[in-house]
Amino acid sequence: MKPAPFTYHDPRSVSDAVALLATHENTRVLAGGQSLMPMMNFRYAMPDHLIDLNKVGELAYIRVSSGKLDIGAMTRQRDMEFSTEIAAHCPLLLAALAHVGNRQTRNRGTLGGSLCHQDPSAEMVNAAALLGATMHVTSRRGTRDVPFGDFAVAYMTTALEPDEMLAGVTFPLPAKSQGHSFVEFARRHGDFAIVACSALLGLDGKGHIAHAALAISGLAHAPVRPTGIERALVGQKPGAAAFKAAAAEAGKLEAGSDAYVTAAYRQHLARTLTYRALEQAAANAIGIKNG
Repeated sequence: MKPAPFTYHDPRSVSDAVALLATHENTRVLAGGQSLMPMMNFRYAMPDHLIDLNKVGELAYIRVSSGKLDIGAMTRQRDMEFSTEIAAHCPLLLAALAHVGNRQTRNRGTLGGSLCHQDPSAEMVNAAALLGATMHVTSRRGTRDVPFGDFAVAYMTTALEPDEMLAGVTFPLPAKSQGHSFVEFARRHGDFAIVACSALLGLDGKGHIAHAALAISGLAHAPVRPTGIERALVGQKPGAAAFKAAAAEAGKLEAGSDAYVTAAYRQHLARTLTYRALEQAAANAIGIKNG
């Protein structure tokens, strides 16, 4: 298959890119192209104008300051994977990146492209939900910040207006004492997950859970943050009893069916992966505490 005819634009700055978005209708922004180009070839996406951001260097950066991690929308996944700053301050992202595609796709794929494509099972989408990321959106009208929880509005549909694009993302950094984990089940390594679960656990001085965060993706159009399960874990001793109770609740979350698996199977995976994620995060947290 070949894409439908379109006009190609090659801006060199954010101001040029947003001017093109404001001027033209039926536009799509090209970041890494790992999802958009196949969609265009199959004519699932048929833009009249394609705006290529690959030469807008100001959108590629990794910065750590004041308890937060700022990453530009055009930062390659491979650059994130080898970032010493991310490894030191937010290893959860590296754990998630290990499941993203393969080395070739990570060489081209970008953080912003993944988050804007908004596949409900994408690993970066799950990590952004767990960490409570803030999306920095820009247009010729100005900039605005969108909490990640408000960014996904429907299946593979974001809160971006037609004249807006994602410029960068801010991730609040977890405390260094918190253990992390990322687990998923996919048909084969590198595929989008059927269900994925990430977790953060922090322990108090008595070894009880003082902080718990979970994100489960693959059940609905966006990752689920089961706040009730998170609250119930706080104060518990990390172990099989607490994790089984949390996993049982995760297995009751609403899930959808598709041509590949049933809702019941997704709920089974949510239950199983929640237990594994909590177990691994707790082991990580105990290791940090004892180290």
